[in-house]
Amino acid sequence: MPPDAKVTTAALRARKGTADRIAVLTAYDVVFARLADEAGIDVVLVGDSLGMVVQGERSTLAVTMDEMVYHSRIVSRGVRRAHLVADLPFMSYQASVEDGMHAAGRLLKEGRAEAVKLEGGVEVAELVHRLVRAGIPVMGHIGMTPQSVHQLGGFKVQGRTDAQRAQILDGARAVTDAGAYAIVIEAVPHVLAAEITRAVSVPTIGIGAGVHCDGQVMVMHDLLGLEPAWKPRFVRRYAEMGKAVGEAFAAYAADVRAGRFPAPEETYD
Repeated sequence: MPPDAKVTTAALRARKGTADRIAVLTAYDVVFARLADEAGIDVVLVGDSLGMVVQGERSTLAVTMDEMVYHSRIVSRGVRRAHLVADLPFMSYQASVEDGMHAAGRLLKEGRAEAVKLEGGVEVAELVHRLVRAGIPVMGHIGMTPQSVHQLGGFKVQGRTDAQRAQILDGARAVTDAGAYAIVIEAVPHVLAAEITRAVSVPTIGIGAGVHCDGQVMVMHDLLGLEPAWKPRFVRRYAEMGKAVGEAFAAYAADVRAGRFPAPEETYD
C-alpha cells in the first residue's frame, strides 16, 4: 500500500493476518488529528473516551450524540489519509436498531466519519447487519466494553473464566458474520485475543489484549503522557507531555510576571 494512499475499510481488511500491523490512535480535535494523520497513523478514532480524557468524567457514559458529532466533524478537518472512525455513544443504539441506524447516520452525515464503532457481541449483531446493508461500515468492540462498566463491576479484565471466554468468542464471531470490517478487543488475556484473531476473518485491534492482534489502538492522552498519574498496565508512554506542558506554562507565567514577555522583537512598532 503506497504511504500516501487513502486508508479504506477494504485496505484494512486486506492486512488481516499480515505482518503489516494496523496503528490506531484516538483524536478529539483538528490539531492532533492532523498530527496523527501526517505521522502515518492508519485509523483515527474519535472515541467516546473523550468523556474521560477531555471532559473529566469517570466513565464514557455521559457523552452525548451531539458531542460525538461535533468532535468527529472537527477531527475530520485534520484527516486526509487515515481512515476516520467515530464511536456510537452510550444509549444511542442500545434501545433499538432504529435508534442505532439514526445515530450512525448522523456520525457519517454530520460528523463526516467514514465508519462507526459500537460495543457488544451477539446482542448487537442485528444492528451491525442493518448498518452494513445500509452502507455504513462498522467496527466492533468486544471484551471489556467501557459502556457496560457498571454491569462489569468496573474497568476489569474480561475473559478469564470459561463462561466469559465463550461469550466473548461468540460475540466476535457474531459481529464478524454480521458484516463488521474490524473488531477492537479490549482488556482480555493475550491467549484469548490470539484465539479470537485466528477465529475471525477480519482484522482485530487490541488494547490491553497482547501482541497477537492485527493492530493496536491507544488513547492519545495515554500515549503522550498528558495525565502523569494515569498509567494502566497496557499503556506505553512515548512522551511525557504533561510534564513538558506544565513546565512551559510555568515558564510563561514567570516571564509575564517578571516583564520578560513580550520582548521588543515580539512587539509591533
